[in-house]
Amino acid sequence: MDMGKLELLLKNLQDKEIGVEEVMAHLRDLPFQDLDFAKVDHHRALRKGFSEVIFCQNKTPGQVVEIVKAQIAHDETVFGTRASAETVDAVRSAFPDIVVDTEARLFYRKSSQWKLKENCRGSVLVCSAGTADSSVATEALRTLEIFGHPCRGLHDVGVAGIHRLFAHREILLEASVIIVVAGMEGALPSVICGLVSAPVIGVPTSVGYGSHLNGLVPMLSMLNSCASGLTVVNIDNGFGAACAAAAINQG
Repeated sequence: MDMGKLELLLKNLQDKEIGVEEVMAHLRDLPFQDLDFAKVDHHRALRKGFSEVIFCQNKTPGQVVEIVKAQIAHDETVFGTRASAETVDAVRSAFPDIVVDTEARLFYRKSSQWKLKENCRGSVLVCSAGTADSSVATEALRTLEIFGHPCRGLHDVGVAGIHRLFAHREILLEASVIIVVAGMEGALPSVICGLVSAPVIGVPTSVGYGSHLNGLVPMLSMLNSCASGLTVVNIDNGFGAACAAAAINQG
């Protein structure tokens, strides 16, 4: 159940295409479905504006398939993150129309009621410091797209060649929210946050050499940024950054 489906129910009731009993049958549904191993939240879209997202890591392929089946039965947008190749194969086998992004390790299927968000503040920009950060940046971009927010990517503009960033200054200034994905020393979010007035969300990645500590160094660097207002999410969390950006961008 999402706002689109609820509006359609009420419109059909108003047009006398369905009766009160049918509307009540829909509204009497529990807000979640108990699959024993998971409780699928079918009313999340009413509260949050997007359906429950399936975090596939450590779930069996069979469990993921069952959750997908439950969501499709309720005509919800299906969105699975951190999906292994085995899980993707199982979901594709059961639902051939599922769309897969192997780089971002995710899959999705939009509901019949899916549409672009209205009254957004503008477009979200996702910047990545280097090509090695692309999987996390792509996860953020796909999340924003599936949530219906206008967005675009700006790739390989890290501080090792900062002229590459300055060449896109107009794009930076046009964005309503900017997600900045960086590994190594994690300097790029501070630089961008010092250049723009839009909210900036830093995403440290687990990309870097020895003492980089699998992302801990760029995370601490971003948390200690001298650029006022920089927000930081967890290591490799492109999805979480996109959720925060979508909440900010929603008018």
